[in-house]
Amino acid sequence: MGWKVTMGAVGVLAMLGTALASWSEGEDAAADELRGERIVTVPLQAAPARTDGVDYDRLEQDIDRLMDERGMVGLAIGVVENGEIAYIKGFGETVAGSGEPVTTATMFRWASLSKGVAGTMAAKLDAETDFDLDHSVTHYSNTLQLEGGTQFEARMRDVLSHRLGLWRNAYDDRLEDGGDADEIRRSLGDLPQICPVGTCWSYQNVAFDAASEAVEKVTGETYEAALQHRLFAPLGMDSANASLEGLTSAPDWAHPHNAGAREIALTDSYYRVPAAGGVNSDIVDLTLWMQAQMGLFPDVLTAEMLGEAHEPLVNTPSEMRRMRRYRERLSDARYGLGWRQYDYAGHHVVGHRGGVDGYRGTILFDPERKFGVVALWNSSVSKPHGLPFLLFDMVYGLEPQDWLRLGESGESAG
Repeated sequence: MGWKVTMGAVGVLAMLGTALASWSEGEDAAADELRGERIVTVPLQAAPARTDGVDYDRLEQDIDRLMDERGMVGLAIGVVENGEIAYIKGFGETVAGSGEPVTTATMFRWASLSKGVAGTMAAKLDAETDFDLDHSVTHYSNTLQLEGGTQFEARMRDVLSHRLGLWRNAYDDRLEDGGDADEIRRSLGDLPQICPVGTCWSYQNVAFDAASEAVEKVTGETYEAALQHRLFAPLGMDSANASLEGLTSAPDWAHPHNAGAREIALTDSYYRVPAAGGVNSDIVDLTLWMQAQMGLFPDVLTAEMLGEAHEPLVNTPSEMRRMRRYRERLSDARYGLGWRQYDYAGHHVVGHRGGVDGYRGTILFDPERKFGVVALWNSSVSKPHGLPFLLFDMVYGLEPQDWLRLGESGESAG
C-alpha cells in the first residue's frame, strides 16, 4: 500500500508497500509494489526523523524472528517518534498459508483498545455537550442494573474506569454464548458486589458498554456513526469502523487464528458491546489515533479532553500481578477512562492491551516525549506484547531485555 502524508504546508510523499513501510536514513521509501495511494493528514512541520535512538534494523530482525514463532500469522506495527510517524510496516499473512501479505492497509480488530475510544469520546462529549461524566449512569442507560439498585449511585466515570463493584469480566461468558448485551446488563443486578460502587477496580466488558448507550442517547446517532462523525473522520481515520461488517467488507482484512496458527471462526460477541471491543482499522489509523492521544490534533481533541480521558482514577494492583514479567520496568499501574497508566522506569506512559479470539493488539506511548508504539496481529499469541518494551528500552537508554521471549514455548511469554 502507498499513502501520502500531508504535513501542513509541507508535503512528503511516502510510498509504503507490502515489503517495506518505513523511513530510514539513506533508504528510498518507495516500495516495489504499490497498492494505491491514501491521503493522511498529519500535523508535522518536517519529514519524519529518527532521533530517539531506535535501532530499526534490530527491530526488523526481531520481528522477522518473531514471525517464525509458533502461532504467529500476521502482524502490523507503527512507531511514532517526536510526534511523527517514523516507521510503519506489515509482516506475515492475512490467512495462514495463503500467501496474502499483511500490508499497512490490512484491517485488524482492536479488541479492548476500543475502550480508549469510548473514554475519549466521553471526555469529548463532556466538554462539548450537556453530557456529564459525573451524572448517574441511569441518566444515560436504562439497561445497566447493579445489586440493591446501586446503579443510581454509579457515575459514567465509574463505568469507564471499571469501578462498578462487579466481579471481573462479569457475564462475559453469557455474551460469548450469544446472549443479548442489554439483557445481560439487566441481569448484572443479580450478582453480589465485591465492593461498593466507586471504591475498587474490576475489569468489565458488558457493563462497560453502557458507555455506548450513553453516546447514542446524547448524540442521537448509533455508536458507530457518532464515532465516525466526531472522531474518526475528523482525524482522517478513513478505515476505522465499529462493526463486524466493517471488518469483513474490507478488501484486505486479517482473519483470526488460534495460538496454533489455525484459522478460526470470526465471532460477533464483542461487536455487540462496541464500546468495550468493537473497533477495527488498519495500522495507519491506529497510529494516527495514537498521535491524536499525544495531543497532535487539538482541533479534534483538546488538551483538556485528553487530560480528562487519561487522568488516573483508580489503582489497579491486579494489573501489576498480571504484568509481572515486566516488573523490572513497570510500576504504579492505574486506570483512567478506558486508558491504563504506568510508571515505566521513571517515565509516565499511557496505553492499553486488547484481545479477542484470534486477535491481539497493543498501544503504549509517552505523552510528554511523544514517542509510542502500536501493533495489531491476527492470532491468539501474546509474545508481540513485548514489542513496545523492546522499543521503549531503546528510547530510554535501558539495558536490553528479551521481552519477546523468542524461542520459549507457551503463553507465559505474553
